[in-house]
Amino acid sequence: MKAAILAASGHVVVEEVATPEPGPGEVLVRVRACGLNRADVIMASGAMHGARGGPGARLGLECAGEVAALGAGVTGLSVGDRVMGGASGAFAEHVVLPAALVHPIPAGLDVTTAATLPIALQTMHDAIVTNGGLQAGESVLIQGASSGVGLMGLQIARLLGAGIVIGTSTDAGRRARLGEFGADLALDTADPGWAEAAHAATGGVDLIIDQVSGGAFEGTMRAAAVRGRIVNVGRLGGQTGPFDFDLHALKRLRYIGVTFRTRTPEEVAEIVRRTRADLWPALEDGRLRLPIDRTFALAEVADALAHMRANRHFGKIVLTV
Repeated sequence: MKAAILAASGHVVVEEVATPEPGPGEVLVRVRACGLNRADVIMASGAMHGARGGPGARLGLECAGEVAALGAGVTGLSVGDRVMGGASGAFAEHVVLPAALVHPIPAGLDVTTAATLPIALQTMHDAIVTNGGLQAGESVLIQGASSGVGLMGLQIARLLGAGIVIGTSTDAGRRARLGEFGADLALDTADPGWAEAAHAATGGVDLIIDQVSGGAFEGTMRAAAVRGRIVNVGRLGGQTGPFDFDLHALKRLRYIGVTFRTRTPEEVAEIVRRTRADLWPALEDGRLRLPIDRTFALAEVADALAHMRANRHFGKIVLTV
């Protein structure tokens, strides 16, 4: 089969590799489409993403397709079922993943769109519900809201009964579209007064999902309510930055860091279970969706990664296989 690999030269190439076989409790999926994520850019640069990365690493984190074979002990799935899920090495014609991490593709949802959903759904449900503890009527701010994960966060907050929902983006065109996905207010973090605008609109934001960090984090704390919660899921603005410890104490903030990199398979399976329990009806009837910015063929994976690296996309970038 063909798979995208980080070569020793540092370039991402598509090569012929052995087709994997599913072990006990695993599923072999014939991949039809893959969603790109920031972690793919990190790994393509040669950096590690948790325990994964380096020369020879197979790229990709999520995909959609059909079940091609079942490992021993797998129940509830059949060969030919349309499925999607998070999968290590997903940029390939076939991939193996634990059956517990597989989602059924809702009827009427095409496989290309399905490939955009697993990471966004799981990441934002875990951040907003499990770690953020969102209660109906609370205000929510999604930092970096024009990414696929960010757009899903806006929708999940709205679906679960948030009060005022705010999204941020430094691009005027992308900011103008955030209302289509549930934002009541769209702010530019390059504007020195953005945090005060968020605070004025809400009286202090109850729950902030931070995908930016870096130099923007002090503003994030200013925007937060007393006893607000900040859940960090990304660091697009920098992995380090100034931290006002006194402001953190004065506001009695809860600052929570989350990542999939240090979770056990059992923890990820529980995230999958909770996501499906809470969000699947809305996914099936079309209330949760993501726009596709652009599609590339698997052979064009280097171009797709460059498009994401340029940071001009709105929504998801997809590889078709």
